[in-house]
Amino acid sequence: MEDSNELFQEIIEGNTKLLVPKKSLTEKVPPIKPAFFNPKARTNRDFSIVAYAAFLKKFEGPKIFLEALSGVGARGLRVANELKIEKTIINDLNPTALKIAKESAILNNLKNIDFSEKEACVFLNEHSRKGNRGSLVDIDPFGSPAAFFDCGVRATMHGGILSTAATDLQVLNGLFQGACKRKYGGIPVRVEYGNEMAIRLILGSLRSVTSRLGVKMIPMFVESEMHYYRTYVKILNRIDQEENLGYIIHCKNCGHRKISLEQKQECELCKLKTSIAGPLWIGKIFDKEYVKNMIDEIPNLEINKSCEKTLYKCLDEAEMPAIYFTLDEIAKKIKSSPPKLEKIILNLKEKGFTSSVTAFNPTGFRTNANINQIIEIFKSSQ
Repeated sequence: MEDSNELFQEIIEGNTKLLVPKKSLTEKVPPIKPAFFNPKARTNRDFSIVAYAAFLKKFEGPKIFLEALSGVGARGLRVANELKIEKTIINDLNPTALKIAKESAILNNLKNIDFSEKEACVFLNEHSRKGNRGSLVDIDPFGSPAAFFDCGVRATMHGGILSTAATDLQVLNGLFQGACKRKYGGIPVRVEYGNEMAIRLILGSLRSVTSRLGVKMIPMFVESEMHYYRTYVKILNRIDQEENLGYIIHCKNCGHRKISLEQKQECELCKLKTSIAGPLWIGKIFDKEYVKNMIDEIPNLEINKSCEKTLYKCLDEAEMPAIYFTLDEIAKKIKSSPPKLEKIILNLKEKGFTSSVTAFNPTGFRTNANINQIIEIFKSSQ
């Protein structure tokens, strides 16, 4: 490519050679032009590789990966090069990005990859007919993925995985409630566990779309990092009759929180007015067996070591109650320094409660104890 040596640089991610814009490696905010690449999203892509590897090992249908918004194609190229995939199609409207992706494909001697230069929903709609769908569909836009939910679901074959990323964190975390309601159909509340609430809002919005289309979605894995939220859901061609949309009821006075199928205006502990988030997903957000399969795939892949540690936390919390607590918020309530996380979890279990760590927050923990019971255990742990 003309001037490619001046504008682009070869790097290795996983075990895949990638041509990326030089400025994306040096500037604080990766530029969109000449093509977009975010080096800080390496861990995001690593998780995708592990999640897709776990899926492909068990999936018996056609192994086809569709990437609707590829940039320079880092994720799609890694899928084609590092996983047992039959066909990869990466799509982007930026012709420069696609040219660079093609150069990278040549560097890796890839024969199982095609390229498309179309608007994302046009691309996905072209793959929405039976026999033309993807078993893995990936959507990673700037901002909200909500506009792509419909075409993304339609492009995912029965039993396949649809993965979407969101970077509009301020909207999802409650700074712009009106915008969140318009985009995702639910209202957030500003709370300590805002990242879990945000992911449940994303899943709730996606669940509304799948319900309208007459298909079922099952969350398999979710990921929360500083700059994005990502969800992985299985799509099944059957109607979902489970009650998995509801609300988070949060009391800003005493800190009590719970999920509920219905809105409840009064806190059941202190009897004061509650804040209500939703509608949102109130079901499980991790599939325990799928997370186990992801962990099993790690030795076969070249990924960041932090992924394994995170996945073990996900495994611990996979069947735990929704909505976590943090050491800091409890310590603040009783005006003391927080005890060690391991000690609190052990003390909760000794008192007959369930408890685990969470991948959402390094000082977070899940439990079926309510806020008053947790405070008493904190006090006895001092």
